[in-house]
Amino acid sequence: MTETIVIALGGNAITKPGESGAIPLQFAHTAETLEHLKPLFHTGSRIAITHGSGPQIGNILIRVEEGTRRVPYLPLDTCDADCQGGMGYMIQRLANELFRREGIKREVVTLITQVLVDRDDPDFQHPSKPIGSFYDANELAGIRSTRPEWIMREVSPGGYRRIVPSPRPLQILEIEAISTLLDAGVVVIACGGGGIPVAWEGDRLAGVEAVIDKDLASSMLATNVGAQKLIIVTSVDRVAIDYGRPSQQWLGTITLDQARQYLAAGQFPPGSMGPKIQAAIDFLEHQGEECIITSVEGVADAVTGKGGTHIVAR
Repeated sequence: MTETIVIALGGNAITKPGESGAIPLQFAHTAETLEHLKPLFHTGSRIAITHGSGPQIGNILIRVEEGTRRVPYLPLDTCDADCQGGMGYMIQRLANELFRREGIKREVVTLITQVLVDRDDPDFQHPSKPIGSFYDANELAGIRSTRPEWIMREVSPGGYRRIVPSPRPLQILEIEAISTLLDAGVVVIACGGGGIPVAWEGDRLAGVEAVIDKDLASSMLATNVGAQKLIIVTSVDRVAIDYGRPSQQWLGTITLDQARQYLAAGQFPPGSMGPKIQAAIDFLEHQGEECIITSVEGVADAVTGKGGTHIVAR
């Protein structure tokens, strides 16, 4: 049976910390990332790629906020769609170039993906995801006057950001189309930025002002397409427990039960490795075989067992 792999690219695979996020830099980093994934493309596996979009959606929101004097305001779900399309185009174009150079007879396509969420998700009552610009105390009054619906929170001393809900994903609406493309051997770029959050309001599908965690959406995608492997690409070669302490320990292979225990013990913070471990747990609980967490540079070695953290069912 042909193996199915979902590769979840973290933001550092496209924009490095501290960089401006200029488009030429994003293209350069994405090209490097795809080079590291090249061995997987040669295998003939069914491959879906997801990606984060934190820095990119942040830049789009800044443009929206700065442009409201001249053009209509864009809601967050529309910004999500714009970001999915733009980043998907970048990955798709560079993958086409790579396939041509390597003689890989595959097509690649970006699918704008909607993900259903529940309006009653607890995160709508207690929003947790910072997005967009930082504002100082002097700017805060203006924001509260022009955008009274925004929830603003101090996320660093003197620095305020808009906070939006981050509900759990429930259903990928385009999953049948994604599966059909994978069956045809197409590399599919989907669920960019966690997908566009939507909710049914009677017979109407409404966009939701929220951000879905990319790793949780990737886990759901991997489950829905019957993937054997979920590869989460992040900034470190392996996951650690007791991170930053003298007792720090890098993890090679751990079981699902161990992952649950470490998460429950607070080893993986919610704003860092926590969602990745939860995504791995969700995937393995739904018949996935293995979740690999590693860096961009470490992917090729990790899939052959020579690196990365491997979380397995037992």
